[in-house]
Amino acid sequence: MEISLRLTPWSQEDFGLLLRANEPEMTKYLGGPESEEQLADRQRRYVALSDREPAAGRMFRVSLTENGETVGSVGFWPREWRDEDVYETGWAVFPEHQGRGLAVAAVTELLAYVGRHGSHRFVHAFPSTDHAASHAVCRRAGFESLGDVNFEYPPGIFHPSHDWRYTLPA
Repeated sequence: MEISLRLTPWSQEDFGLLLRANEPEMTKYLGGPESEEQLADRQRRYVALSDREPAAGRMFRVSLTENGETVGSVGFWPREWRDEDVYETGWAVFPEHQGRGLAVAAVTELLAYVGRHGSHRFVHAFPSTDHAASHAVCRRAGFESLGDVNFEYPPGIFHPSHDWRYTLPA
């Protein structure tokens, strides 16, 4: 069965998705739930990405095409990594929708978008070393494993992660 998703740029109306994704089950590999202030700041950043040119990054609400149900989020943003300008990506799929290939489909759709609009050659993902599901998403979406790193997220907190890199078409 083919999965058909729609990526919609993040808007003011999507704050509820951040609240939903802030549950302990969804944040255990990200350092735990954020405060209301942190969520409000994240919402401002996500909305601001939608107002910039596409190569500057985007956050998207991920919905099923068949019925419009929102299943999570996916996005990319610029960062410097090892003295190179790259994109970083991240995603979240709500627990009741996990295990169906939706994260892979959303990341694959996102990579196609970045390929059309991006200005950097590489997209990186940095899941925690113990987050097996995210490693599987990276493998299935075509990322290359570059090994373990000590990655900073959230700011000021370093934890063992794995560096996955996707090379965009030239």
